[in-house]
Amino acid sequence: MIVVGAAIIADGRLLAAQRSEPARLAGGWELPGGKVEPGESDLDALVRECREELGVEILVGDRVGGDWPLGEGAVLRVWTAEVIDGEPQPLEDHAALRWLSRAELYVVPWLPADLPVIAALEAWLGDGRAEAMDPGPL
Repeated sequence: MIVVGAAIIADGRLLAAQRSEPARLAGGWELPGGKVEPGESDLDALVRECREELGVEILVGDRVGGDWPLGEGAVLRVWTAEVIDGEPQPLEDHAALRWLSRAELYVVPWLPADLPVIAALEAWLGDGRAEAMDPGPL
């Protein structure tokens, strides 16, 4: 199974989403995204998931790393993204959203599977690439 995640970056900050379900993940923080449906490309799934979960349209950027293991044969594939339309809201599967600067990345309890990705994004946020992205509306 392939799960896609969006590292939505605006003004040098990363968007984090707090899970509301399922119960075993509730309260943990993650990157928005979800499962790729049969016949769907990774990027189409990422755009769809952000529309469903956050109510936004995104522009997909660069891939972050390779396949991040999730267990039970599942992998997470992550891309940077920017919001091009809408204001992120916790519409589906999430209780809250939070914009985190590089210094704030670890103030939320990330789900264990997301931690290696967050470490990679910490470097990304620190090398100027994130600041170069158009922040769009906040």
